Amino acid sequence: MTTEERVGQLVRDADPGGLGMMGDLGGVKQALLEDIMSESLVRRTVGMPPRRLWVRRFAGVMTAAAVLLSIVPASMVLRGQGEDDGVSPIVSAGAGAGAVFSPFAMEAAERNPRLLIDRAGWTVVALSDFSENNGVVRFRRGVQELEMNWYPAYVYTDRYSGQRVGGPARSVRVDGWPADVFQSLSGDFTVLLPPRDNLVVEMKTSENWSRKDLDRVLADIVRVDARTWLAVLPPEMVVPVRERAAKVLADVPLPPGFDMTALEEIGVSDSYHFGAGVTSLVGCGWIAQWQRARASGDEAGVRRAVEALRSSHGWRVLRDMDKVGDWSDVFWEYADKIAAGTLPEGYPAGLGCD
Repeated sequence: MTTEERVGQLVRDADPGGLGMMGDLGGVKQALLEDIMSESLVRRTVGMPPRRLWVRRFAGVMTAAAVLLSIVPASMVLRGQGEDDGVSPIVSAGAGAGAVFSPFAMEAAERNPRLLIDRAGWTVVALSDFSENNGVVRFRRGVQELEMNWYPAYVYTDRYSGQRVGGPARSVRVDGWPADVFQSLSGDFTVLLPPRDNLVVEMKTSENWSRKDLDRVLADIVRVDARTWLAVLPPEMVVPVRERAAKVLADVPLPPGFDMTALEEIGVSDSYHFGAGVTSLVGCGWIAQWQRARASGDEAGVRRAVEALRSSHGWRVLRDMDKVGDWSDVFWEYADKIAAGTLPEGYPAGLGCD
């Protein structure tokens, strides 16, 4: 039976007399068919229609959708339902269908691997270095974590050679993509996917993974479109950059001529890395202002820069970040040296100043 015939049978079973008791099921049928046939996840329609897509498309026709779902056989329900707590990332994506993403985020998402774990309970807990050619995203379920890194294709040979030191590779497939699994002496797993679309993907497990755990998760990894990938991220990661930065900068003095458009380059990231990106731009701006003021003999300008950098000890963003990592301590160390009248050595690399 073809996909179209299957959908037609579902509709006929729901309304055997063709009496229209469920409203415009013909339209529901057509929309459902278009979703199944158009999505990149079409391979899952054989024995397992992508219920996640129905939820997103038919939020306004819940009565008809509920009837359709009620007659779907158990073998055709999205895997993970009834087995795990939480909601599959793909189902959750429906909540962000109307979200507004920045052009930078969309462009970067279009060019990154866009791999998700399609099983309930897995969530994105960290995202950094997000760009067209590089990125790190970490998924967590309970005590287990899986980190996905992507790099330009040219690093593949070196990454592969580096992994072989720990032992031979085992061949697997990830969403139809051939890959190799390596296990370190400590027991951790690394999965290396050869270049596709000029990118290499490397996945790393946390502690306490068995080979069975890994094989199960690898079987659940799927590639999705850019909007679905972005919608799965926690809401705070995908708020438009300027809106998000406004909250971070609420109590942060900005250096003269601060370029707000530069914030767009930070892109999509978790709260910690976003805060680091924003405060990096601010800190570098104030240090540059301090240098210019000193060079021109502008004592008032020097004082403004010193006062701004000294006030960083009270910035909410840095105080919150201090509970998580070392960025705040590094920032404050450079700020204190400037306040003491010394240009800190190595600050461009330490703060990410161009």
